[in-house]
Amino acid sequence: MAQTLRTIADFPGGRVFLAVLLIPFVALTAGCIFRVGPNYKNPPAAVSSGWMEKENVHVKAGAVDYRSWWGAFNDPALNNLVNRAYEENLPLRVAGVRVLQARAQLGIAVGNWYPQKQQAVGSFERQRLSEYSSQGLSHQTLNPSQAAIGGLANWEVDFWGKFSRGIESADAALIASIADYDNVLVSLTADVAGSYVSVRTFEKRLEIARENVKVQEESLKIAEDRFKGGTTSERDVEQAKTILASTQADIPSLETQLQQSKNLLCTLLGMSPQDISGLLGTEIARIPAPPRQVAVGIPADLLRRRPDIRSAEYKAVAQCAQIGVATADLLPAFSLSGSFGYSATNVGAFSLSDMWDYRARTGGMGPSFQWNILNYGRIINNIRAQDARFQETLLSYQDTVLRAQREVENALIAFINSQRRAQFLAGSCAAAKRSLDLAVLQYQQGITDFTTVLTAEQELLTQQNNLVVTQGDISQNLVSLYRAFGGGWEIREGKDFVPGTIQEQMKKRTYWGGLLKRDAYASETGGKPAPPIRLPDL
Repeated sequence: MAQTLRTIADFPGGRVFLAVLLIPFVALTAGCIFRVGPNYKNPPAAVSSGWMEKENVHVKAGAVDYRSWWGAFNDPALNNLVNRAYEENLPLRVAGVRVLQARAQLGIAVGNWYPQKQQAVGSFERQRLSEYSSQGLSHQTLNPSQAAIGGLANWEVDFWGKFSRGIESADAALIASIADYDNVLVSLTADVAGSYVSVRTFEKRLEIARENVKVQEESLKIAEDRFKGGTTSERDVEQAKTILASTQADIPSLETQLQQSKNLLCTLLGMSPQDISGLLGTEIARIPAPPRQVAVGIPADLLRRRPDIRSAEYKAVAQCAQIGVATADLLPAFSLSGSFGYSATNVGAFSLSDMWDYRARTGGMGPSFQWNILNYGRIINNIRAQDARFQETLLSYQDTVLRAQREVENALIAFINSQRRAQFLAGSCAAAKRSLDLAVLQYQQGITDFTTVLTAEQELLTQQNNLVVTQGDISQNLVSLYRAFGGGWEIREGKDFVPGTIQEQMKKRTYWGGLLKRDAYASETGGKPAPPIRLPDL
């Protein structure tokens, strides 16, 4: 290193160059580099002090852990489906690859802080000069050759913080991409649970429809027996056939919706539509039963928990830094340039082999600056555009906070009131079943007409369907509540963003170094804050 510095110092002005070269390092050590543009400040957000339904009997305060919220349903099949979806879901893998993209973009931003141009160069040129030209007359040979080899470098010093702002922006963009990944994971776990609840709800509705078909077939048999016995008219038989056929017609529609729900579940699991009976388990027609109470924190917790809120904020951080990047273009850019190499020719007493002689060295070095003047408003309008984009991200962040609270309140009131509705419907079903039993008995005894039986059958089917749908709604609303709380993304903690199979494919195509492993993202996933200037990724 000392010999290199002495070599540089041999050039005219070399000592000045070395002095200038130390400026950025001295500035970094003393923390004196200017960073133009605004520093990000947390924007205000309208956050309630508590939930509107916090005093309800179905809501309880206390510590909240949403890491594996689906475990509240105590359903092994659901637990298995969520775990499988985490491992196989394709949109989640897309989000993971986007995290890798953002990490590579950060590496580009870090590299921009270092000498932006460094090249090894070499050339060889052989000419044929005209014997009738002045050049030919003045040269001792008409076939001169020249060879050169060396290197050059140019470093635009980050005097105004242009490149460090770029690193700041790329850092925030990476964190935002991780939050986007987490948001996909929140949606995935909720979609899997919601689809599973739909499957179980349709299975239960099919079971009820088939049971009602059996009851209505018995009523038809009674009507036919009485008609044959001459105690009633043929109208009773035809009415019984009508309601039976109507109930039977519901079954294909329910079977269609059931299969469609299963197909959606297959897609979420990264599978083509197929029979997934083995994944659903042997027990059917049991809607996952939620707990009667759900634990809630305070609205302010959403700012820390919900990935979409974190993503919106870090996108604002990234855009804020872009204002500084644009502002730096208004100011002069200071650069350090240098070149060093060897050159030789075969003209006269020289030879190409002289290129390796120390006296054949050539080069130059020195500082320079460039200042974009008379840019006709392009730079200032670019700053304005970046500022407008920043303001847009701030407003989007505030809107995301409001929508998050609305989603929690909506899911919470729906969860509470669907439980109230289920209580009333349970009583309604019991009464409808008793009413049908009495109507059939009275019809057999000739006390009432068949219309009463038909009405009782229709009412029983309606109330049973309403009860099952509402029971499914209770579970669906709880799933929506956990989604609104931003639960479930924590299951990726300690794991890579893309599975090993994809890592192997990417390694075969491209050298990724250590960027495919989660260790490369420690500071963005809860580790120590990353320094503004760091070594480049190689």
